[in-house]
This record gives sequence, C-alpha cells and structure tokens, in this order.
Amino acid sequence: MDMMQDIAREGPLLQSWVYWMIALNTAAILFVIHRVEARWVLAAWIANLFLMGFLYETYGYTRILGLSHIVLWTPLLVYLWRRRSHFDSASWGGRYLWLVSVTILVSLVFDYVDLVRYFLGDQAA
Repeated sequence: MDMMQDIAREGPLLQSWVYWMIALNTAAILFVIHRVEARWVLAAWIANLFLMGFLYETYGYTRILGLSHIVLWTPLLVYLWRRRSHFDSASWGGRYLWLVSVTILVSLVFDYVDLVRYFLGDQAA
C-alpha cells in the first residue's frame, strides 16, 4: 500500500484538499523564473515530498505525517508573510502567492491539530 492509495480511501473532501495542494504547489513551476518566492515554494514542496515519504515509510498513514508540513511550511509561511508587500494582486504571480499562503495557513491549522492529537495518543490517520 502506498500513501496515495491510503488517501484514495479517504472521503472526497480530504482527497480534494490533497489534490488541490499537489496541484497548487506544483504550479510554482510556472512562476519560478520571475518570482523568488515561487522558488522557495517549489523547494519546500520538493523537500516535503521526501520528508513525507520518509515519515510514511517510518510511521505509516498516521497523523504524524503533518509534521512534514509543520517543519517545512511554517518557515515558508513566515517568509511569504514577510514578503507579502511584493504580492501584486493584479499579477498572476501575486495572486498565486496569496493563494499558496492561504492554503498553507489552512493546512497548517489541521497539521498542528493532528500533531497534538498524535502525541496525545490518537495515532489514526
């Protein structure tokens, strides 16, 4: 069993959210030439793939998988927040970075809750 098969067993809302994040983070490729922030998004996304894979192989499909997002996306979100004055909402790159920032923030809320629940003994997916 691999992680995408485990995700495929989840409800449509969680599946949609995961596929949204995959598509949105991968879309950073479209902006890397002109936006340094997109380069950091892509770097965090690639690092996340490796760290999430390691966590999945080590712990299985459990709540600790959110640790990957916490470790990589918390500093990314802080960086993006500090750079927000450079996000021109009239440009595609600026809109993309706002959308990524909001998506990361929402994801991190769930990830922090999942990590606390994991360490309190709720180790389910």
